[in-house]
Amino acid sequence: MVLAALLSSTLKYEGSFTLQTRGDGPVPTMVSDVTAEAEIRGYATVRPERMTDVTEPTIGALIGAGHLAFTVDQGQHAQRYQGIVELVGDTLADCLQHYFWQSEQIDVGLKVAVARTAQGWVGGGLMLQRLPEETEDAVASDHVDDWRRAMILMQSCTEAELTDPSLESERLLYRLFHEDGVRVFTPTALRRGCRCSRERVARILRSLSRADVNDYKVDGVVSMTCEFCNRSYEFDDAALEQVFTGA
Repeated sequence: MVLAALLSSTLKYEGSFTLQTRGDGPVPTMVSDVTAEAEIRGYATVRPERMTDVTEPTIGALIGAGHLAFTVDQGQHAQRYQGIVELVGDTLADCLQHYFWQSEQIDVGLKVAVARTAQGWVGGGLMLQRLPEETEDAVASDHVDDWRRAMILMQSCTEAELTDPSLESERLLYRLFHEDGVRVFTPTALRRGCRCSRERVARILRSLSRADVNDYKVDGVVSMTCEFCNRSYEFDDAALEQVFTGA
């Protein structure tokens, strides 16, 4: 979810940005998306019986063999853009840095941390991006040194700093990069949000045959639960009749 927030902040889009992993490990699926309205949500599927085999929290141990995909969905009237990232490295940040370098030829630095507190989970992250060179070679060489120094400064940021709710982002940026000068733009406040609704669930049911829907009945009721927010939607015979006939 932290990575989805970081990446989406660098894009201009009207729909949603989605980051998703798929693999054959104990955590086969993770998904997070961020809308243009700054609503974020996420979920993960876990195979508890296989978690006992995990000794190190690496990509290989948790997700296994698979891929990471990110999608920019601009809505039904625009073409979707999708990038596929092979799982190279120990962390998701490693995978994304590898993708940007191999596929986009862009230097990107990512650092992410999460922590569990008495108030719940807290996450924070930093993302650096090196802009394309538009100068003479001699000056460009100086910029390479500047980039390396910026990466070293970013790596000096501790996980405790990234997950400290009392440490404002402006203070953290100034603490790390004050020698180079820091300019801060108006921040965007993320908020938890889910786009599920009874109408969306009804459309899913309508896309199935009535025989298939009847097979999902338990005690005469079809129940569907959103994997993002755990909200359940129930449809009895009368509600299903309205779904299929509008009556």
